[in-house]
Amino acid sequence: MNAVVEAVRPVDGTQDAEAERAAIRDALTELLTRFPDADLLNLDPEQRAFAIERFTAIDVFRRFELDVGKTIVEKAPSAVTALSRLKEVRDYVKQSVAAAFRKLRDAGRSLTSGRISQVVRDALRETFEVFEGYAE
Repeated sequence: MNAVVEAVRPVDGTQDAEAERAAIRDALTELLTRFPDADLLNLDPEQRAFAIERFTAIDVFRRFELDVGKTIVEKAPSAVTALSRLKEVRDYVKQSVAAAFRKLRDAGRSLTSGRISQVVRDALRETFEVFEGYAE
C-alpha cells in the first residue's frame, strides 16, 4: 500500500500533500476491508470506483478539517462535542460524495478528473455552508 501511495502522491512536504497521502492510505484501507482479495495494482472497475469515491470523500473532509478544524475544536464547549462535530462533518461529506458519485453513475457518466474535481468543489462548498455555524 505504501508503494501505491508513494507512486500516486510523492512526499513534497506540504500539508496538502500529506493530507492527500493520508486520504489515499485511508481509501485503500477501506477498499481492502470491503474487497479483501483486491489486487491494488490491478483493481476491477467496481473496486476502482469505490477507491476513488472513498479517496474523494476523505480528501474533502481533510481539506475542510485543515481549513476550519482547529476553529471547530476551539469553539466547541468540550472536546467530546468537538470530536462529535468533526465526525458529523466526516459522515456528511462521505454521504454527500457518495450521492454525487451515484448521480454520475446513474446518468451514465464516467469518472473523469474534471467531474471528480467538480464533486470536490461542490462537496467542499456545501460542507462549509452546512457546518459554518460550528466555526463561528
